[in-house]
Amino acid sequence: MPKVIDRITAWFGRRRGVFAPGDDAARRSGNDLVRTLRGAETSDPAKPPKPRGLRLIEIDALIDSGLFTLWHQLVESAEGASRFMRRFRVSGFARVPVELFGDGLTLASGGGIVLLMLALPAFDATRGDWMAQQDYSVTFLDRFGAEIGKRGVRHSEAVPLEEMPDSLIKATLATEDRRFYTHFGIDILGTTRALFENLRSDAVVQGGSSITQQLAKNLFLSNERTIDRKIKEAFLALWLESNLSKHDILQLYLDRAYMGGGNFGAAAAAEFYFGKKVTDLDLAESAMLAGLYKAPTRYAPHVNLPAARARANEVLTNMVQAGFLTEGQVLGARRKPADVARASAVAEPDYFLDWAFDEVKKQVPDGDRSLTVRTTVDLGLEQAADDAIESSLRESGERYRVTQAAMVIAEPDGAVRAMVGGRDYGESQFNRATDALRQPGSSFKPFVYTAAIQHGYTPQTIVRDAPISIGNWSPKNYGGRFMGNIPLTTALIHSLNTVAVRLAGVVGRETIIDLAHRMGITTKIINSKSLPLGATEVNVLDMTGAYAVFANGGLRAKPYAFTEIINSQGDVVFDRKRDIPAPSRVLDADTVGKMNYMLSQVPERGTGRAAKLQGIKTAGKTGTTNAYRDAWFMGFTGNYVGGVWFGNDDFTSSNKMTGGSLPAQTWNKVMTVAHNGITLKPIPYLDVPPQDGDRPEAVAALDAAGQAPLMLSGATTARLIEIDTLLRDAPPVHADEAAAVTPRRASGLAELEKASGRLTSVTR
Repeated sequence: MPKVIDRITAWFGRRRGVFAPGDDAARRSGNDLVRTLRGAETSDPAKPPKPRGLRLIEIDALIDSGLFTLWHQLVESAEGASRFMRRFRVSGFARVPVELFGDGLTLASGGGIVLLMLALPAFDATRGDWMAQQDYSVTFLDRFGAEIGKRGVRHSEAVPLEEMPDSLIKATLATEDRRFYTHFGIDILGTTRALFENLRSDAVVQGGSSITQQLAKNLFLSNERTIDRKIKEAFLALWLESNLSKHDILQLYLDRAYMGGGNFGAAAAAEFYFGKKVTDLDLAESAMLAGLYKAPTRYAPHVNLPAARARANEVLTNMVQAGFLTEGQVLGARRKPADVARASAVAEPDYFLDWAFDEVKKQVPDGDRSLTVRTTVDLGLEQAADDAIESSLRESGERYRVTQAAMVIAEPDGAVRAMVGGRDYGESQFNRATDALRQPGSSFKPFVYTAAIQHGYTPQTIVRDAPISIGNWSPKNYGGRFMGNIPLTTALIHSLNTVAVRLAGVVGRETIIDLAHRMGITTKIINSKSLPLGATEVNVLDMTGAYAVFANGGLRAKPYAFTEIINSQGDVVFDRKRDIPAPSRVLDADTVGKMNYMLSQVPERGTGRAAKLQGIKTAGKTGTTNAYRDAWFMGFTGNYVGGVWFGNDDFTSSNKMTGGSLPAQTWNKVMTVAHNGITLKPIPYLDVPPQDGDRPEAVAALDAAGQAPLMLSGATTARLIEIDTLLRDAPPVHADEAAAVTPRRASGLAELEKASGRLTSVTR
């Protein structure tokens, strides 16, 4: 260690000019410094110093010197390498291209490493038997046993490319990838052209994916529109081009492309739509099939023949522009477009079938996957829901500045009878009924009120509607007014925000969250101050299942899509009655009765009057979120429960649309059809008069200042309600009749006086 200190001291002195070699005075100063570092200075120079460890200043000096030396050596090494590389420097005119080449090589190396990192996740998809077909093939029946659609695979035996009609191959290439035989898997020109067209139109009007890229998506990826998926698609296209010939790629594309109606491949589509082999297709039929690649659902000829024919006409134009055919050769196909051998009298319930297909795969994860499924859907009710959504948006969408909607109609046990996931399945397959998470607004408040009922409140409990603040947050009512001390039922009827916040303060937001989950909300509920006002995210399907608990008398009602699944051998692999246990009870009868009474008053004299059905007892709740982004109506009868949502996919605000307007009106349209010609069932426990209670906790919540709640007994509450009823039912008094008291008014005044007297005796 002393040698190390000597070297450090000598280096330190040389670096800072403390002494130079041969300078005795400086050397003596350096020796003094050494003795100081060693701690060797004593009163007796002859006495040897005591051994000791390093001090902190010595450790710091070692670290500092070590780092400086390391940096100095690195700099010297870099300078040496630079001096060595100068020997190869080119001068003169050759310098520019050589340096550009060198810089390009450096960037290419770095880019290659980045690309390799991006490619590795994509290439993971190529492991295993990637040539295997999809293995689910599901035929769906409606609730009455009639076939309504298919999902999964429906293939025909592969037809060799050489036997495919020339017209089909040319129509496919002209429409999907004209430079298929010249590019390396990615059509740079086509992608660039599509990019500029989309930018100019400010919308996606052209696709730039080559046939190879589309095949890569069909074989390995999903349909999600994300940058990650496009990157993987590009790498997989390059991989396919390096492992397969152009002939094999085109063969696979024609065999695997989805062609609508549950059909995969041109051969299966030809038999399904035209009732003939693919080898027998004519030009008009080939053009119609080639038009399906872009949007197989929108242009499916068995659903929308006019749209399919218009699309086929575009394909014929593409063939002429590509130089494959002349205008004279396609004229006959234009004049006599293809017809279909089968056409659906009613459009397939596509959103419902997509959801049901996912549920089937969860129920039957392995084994025989060629299945027949009896679903719960009612095509008549499904058509009514589709028509109601479309008519509402067509008639009022522009006025309210709203473009999308979703709806679920179910029976009280959870059997889904109709599902609308959006305005147009052909335009967007995203299911807004099951997958869109939107704030429910005041349609969430029944969870708050249910928790309050379980806490001891009754429909007649007096609660306080007055300003309230939690920190710097001060919720306001719609309209900005306050009603003072009112019954709990009135607070729900008018959807008062301050009361909901006060109730949440009494019962606790965690209690409300737990109750909502037990009733059927599966999404994560955010515990925030504004939770009682519906400031969380839910979907329409979950909300429908939760409201079904009120409609069926308090039992858990998880929405379901099918009752029976049969495999290809005819064996019943799933029977709902056999395999699903009886539902558990979530709410007791007393709670359900009180909640159903209050919810039934919302369509009668509250915010949901537009949903009231003629001659049918109706219950429900409206919901409107901040800035009018979402509008809901959730309602039920004794026969059905249903939820409706209106809004915009981009979360833009509507034109002051509330849940009591378009959602309630649309709900009314569908439910009017649903109840036509059926035996009406009563809403559970609604005929049981709500019971009062004198429990201390069944009173209004603390106000914002934390003052004691207003204490009113059940008897006093009943007298107040009696007076309120007399005042509301009393005939109006005109100025010219004020002096004359008719016998009827005299009787009414006498009743009012008696009620007031009874109230006075109670409150004393």
